[in-house]
Amino acid sequence: MLCATTDAAERKVFQSPNVLSHMSNPPTEFYSAERWQNWIDRIADEELDPEDEDSMRVLDLMQDDAAIAVAKVVAAYDDGDIDEEEALGKIGEIHEIVLDEPDFDDEEKLFFVNSVQTSLVVVFYAAEEYVHSGPAQDASVEEYVQAAVDAETQDEMEAALGYLAQAGTRIIDGGELTPNVGDDLEFGPVTDWLNGLASLQSAMEDPEVVEEDDED
Repeated sequence: MLCATTDAAERKVFQSPNVLSHMSNPPTEFYSAERWQNWIDRIADEELDPEDEDSMRVLDLMQDDAAIAVAKVVAAYDDGDIDEEEALGKIGEIHEIVLDEPDFDDEEKLFFVNSVQTSLVVVFYAAEEYVHSGPAQDASVEEYVQAAVDAETQDEMEAALGYLAQAGTRIIDGGELTPNVGDDLEFGPVTDWLNGLASLQSAMEDPEVVEEDDED
């Protein structure tokens, strides 16, 4: 039987979607508040048009950049460069930086950044759970995703996030999301979290730093 509650979830699994990188950091620093603020400043300066995919790319880069930082922490833990306590601390630091409420006068841009923050919540909890307990063993990535979708239809959002965090642990361990997963779902927290898992999967496969001026 699938269980939605993870150890990470017990620490605090749900961040409301409504509340809800000069890029060289010192070797021991995986992410920084300055790095996140650089993305916020760039978004403040740019014109974002939901109808123009290119103009929205900065949000994807911002999200991928944070996911890559988390992937590097997990890799350092797996390689024995840092222990469990330090890894959890580093993930927590990135979590705190990313979920800091941005100061935007533009409500539309605030909404877009909040969506990125929501997407990344599952990345943090998946990484925490992986470091603490290893990859989930009770189901496949696809089965956890379906359990999350089912939980969302019952308004059980903490359970949905718990299932997707467990899916994320399997992605860290080499599992894969089904291509185009979530395309047929109504927009909501689960679609945002699936988007975050896609960033996590990409980061685990190719953890290259995203440069702020990357326009390609």
